[in-house]
Amino acid sequence: MIVDPKVPGEPIRLVFELTRADHPRLYDDLIRFPKGTKRINRLRVLAYDGLLVQSGQFVAAGAPGAIGLGQGGAEDASGAMTNDLFVPSLSE
Repeated sequence: MIVDPKVPGEPIRLVFELTRADHPRLYDDLIRFPKGTKRINRLRVLAYDGLLVQSGQFVAAGAPGAIGLGQGGAEDASGAMTNDLFVPSLSE
């Protein structure tokens, strides 16, 4: 019987070691959190944000074409999804 390795919804389990020599910035960010759930959740957030940036749905701060605070608005965004969460609120 051949099993499809890409079954949708099947959990993925990762076990790996990360040293500072491999990825210093990632290591420094993750080491701030104690072992366990908080560190794992931080890694999930970083991975998901990286996926959004890589797919072009999120523009990294400082990148060419990035929208600065105060300039934002849905009409200014080049991607399909805007990330103006921290822009000052609209005046009524």
